[in-house]
Amino acid sequence: QVQLVESGGGLVQAGGSLRLSCAASGRTFSNYAMGWFRQVPGKEREFVAGISRDGGSTEYADSVKGRFTISRDNAKNTLNLQMNTLKPEDTAVYYCAADRTYYGTSTYEYDYWGQGTQVTVSS
Repeated sequence: QVQLVESGGGLVQAGGSLRLSCAASGRTFSNYAMGWFRQVPGKEREFVAGISRDGGSTEYADSVKGRFTISRDNAKNTLNLQMNTLKPEDTAVYYCAADRTYYGTSTYEYDYWGQGTQVTVSS
């Protein structure tokens, strides 16, 4: 079992930045690939970014490529998402998730989820 707790969400103006963090506990963090997803009311949860177990490989949704950066610190059991040049369409609840194999882009591929943190970008 892996417990995940997101933090760092909030309200920011368009063009601003936020840094989300996800603290992991339970099983060995470095054994899991990790991902960030987001969801708005009435829509499906969508993939934002993923990172391999050692941090050497990453993937991003086209909508955030060049603006968001995913990273991890296995020594601190922490996953991060640096979000720059935020847009109103980035407004959503952001979730971190853990995958025992490889970071997929579909929600069903992930084994553990956090509770989410709200990000609101005003225009």
